[in-house]
Amino acid sequence: MPTKHIANLHKPVLGYAQRRVTALHQDQTVGDVLTYLRGQDLGEKIVYFYVVDSDNRLVGVVPVRRLLMSQLEVSVSSIMVKRAVAVLATDTLLTASEMLLQHRFMALPVVDAEKRLVGVIDITLFADEGSSVARQHEIDNVFQLIGVHVSMGRNVSVWSSLKDRLPWLLANIGGGLVCALILTLNESLIKVVTLLALFVPVVLAVAESVSMQSMTLTLQSSYHRLSWRLLVGLVRRELPSAFGLGACSAVIVGTIAFAWKQNFAAAAAVGAGLFAAVIVACILGVLIPGAVKVFRADPKIASGPIALAVADIVTLLMLFTFAGSFLA
Repeated sequence: MPTKHIANLHKPVLGYAQRRVTALHQDQTVGDVLTYLRGQDLGEKIVYFYVVDSDNRLVGVVPVRRLLMSQLEVSVSSIMVKRAVAVLATDTLLTASEMLLQHRFMALPVVDAEKRLVGVIDITLFADEGSSVARQHEIDNVFQLIGVHVSMGRNVSVWSSLKDRLPWLLANIGGGLVCALILTLNESLIKVVTLLALFVPVVLAVAESVSMQSMTLTLQSSYHRLSWRLLVGLVRRELPSAFGLGACSAVIVGTIAFAWKQNFAAAAAVGAGLFAAVIVACILGVLIPGAVKVFRADPKIASGPIALAVADIVTLLMLFTFAGSFLA
């Protein structure tokens, strides 16, 4: 967001909206609309066409692609999305930026108390002046900017911050204690095969990284519409990558472990444990955000600590399970 707007996050959004809006009427046909649009000066910022009734009340939205691909004789009302998300003219710029960030829309209609369309707020408002948001990576950068300025606009007390974040940091402490217990239960095995202790940090680091990568991709692609069905689909999409990452990591780390101590059984245990841990960590990285949201917590805050703690526990269990089998 341009610097001059940062101090104005609590001002009404109408003061920053584009008042000149090319609206469609619900009783028009696609052919009528296209003929009408050819005579309009649309500029370069049109992303959606908003549909109004005879009283100029917002009743829907038509994406440009859907408009262009529809038959000429069909009505606008039959192709529009009826549940149009809008921001009230009296809402703040902060509220509008939160809604853009939440829905990842390029623009939002601005309506008055009677739902009459009075303007449009465009995502370019939150980008540096003169910058283009035409390419996808630039769009993502703008959404990151919005997220930063949404955070700047909130007045959060120290107690609220602690209440939101401390419980999830305690998850790491709890996970660390469980890991310490696992190490204690396998202390005799570690004394005999010191290679296991030497490679515990490496195995944990790799599994944690994979889990966090999967979790980050899940939150970026589906944070506002998480569902178990979607998460299962994401798991299926991630599994081939998980197998590849696990196999490569296992071969590299296992080879180094064998070259270091010349103990094939221990090196195989490290490699096999790492392979299994990477696959499980990848699955956890996808499923944990969904589980967190089921309990009405913020996945962006809670998923990371929980994913790391669970990944550490599972990784050590995998490592010592294989070690116990290979070195028995």
